[in-house]
Amino acid sequence: MRVGYGSLRAMRNPWLVLVAGFAAFGLVACAGGAGGASRGEMGDLAGDEPAEGGISDVPNPSAEMASKSGKSLSRLQRGHEVYMLKCGECHNYMLPQVIDEARWERKLPKMIGHAGLGSAEEQAVMDYVIGVRSLKG
Repeated sequence: MRVGYGSLRAMRNPWLVLVAGFAAFGLVACAGGAGGASRGEMGDLAGDEPAEGGISDVPNPSAEMASKSGKSLSRLQRGHEVYMLKCGECHNYMLPQVIDEARWERKLPKMIGHAGLGSAEEQAVMDYVIGVRSLKG
């Protein structure tokens, strides 16, 4: 009986070991450790709308959004770009139109740090969140 023989042979392949190591590192990096950027960090709200969603649930910047928020359209587009490219790497998108601004202000610095971004990107994402929320009311 050859139980486990294939896995021993796989461990001798340096490329397979390297790929497995990168995969493990990626899982640890996105987990963010205790209290990190795990799936649903900001949680669901008490209402009917979930606080997280997929790409199609995230609003695109628009001229109306720029006008109502007082932010330039290019600034909103930059924040949206950072949000879409970085925030979804480790968890579902936290929906700006559902989560209140104060909660974003509390959580965003920690998430920006986990993503390895700087204060310019943090402010761009916050401007985008403010822009999205300006359409609500």
